[in-house]
Amino acid sequence: QVQMVESGGGSVQTGGSLRLSCTASGLTFDNYHMAWFRQAPGKERERVACITESGRTTDYADSVKGRFTISRDSAKNTLDLQMSNLKPEDTAIYSCAALHLSYYYCPTSWSPYIYWGQGTQVTVSS
Repeated sequence: QVQMVESGGGSVQTGGSLRLSCTASGLTFDNYHMAWFRQAPGKERERVACITESGRTTDYADSVKGRFTISRDSAKNTLDLQMSNLKPEDTAIYSCAALHLSYYYCPTSWSPYIYWGQGTQVTVSS
């Protein structure tokens, strides 16, 4: 049984930092590209960042480039998202997701991703 569990969410003020983590089990971690998505109330789910199965390629939404860094540790089956210079518009529920490496890129659409965590709340106050 595949499980993806996020941690590290919370409340910070504008300009603050948070580090999210996602621990995956029940799957061969190296066979999956991994991504972070977020969804704010009333808004569509947005792919924030993605990292390929090898860790060699990353991709970010324009809104977070230069502020967020995605990384993975295959020895620990973990996926991290370091978030800096946070803004109120970053407030959302953040979820990790896994996509089989049969895809040669990380799509921005959520539908191809087959495993999801339950999500963790990030709140940024002004």
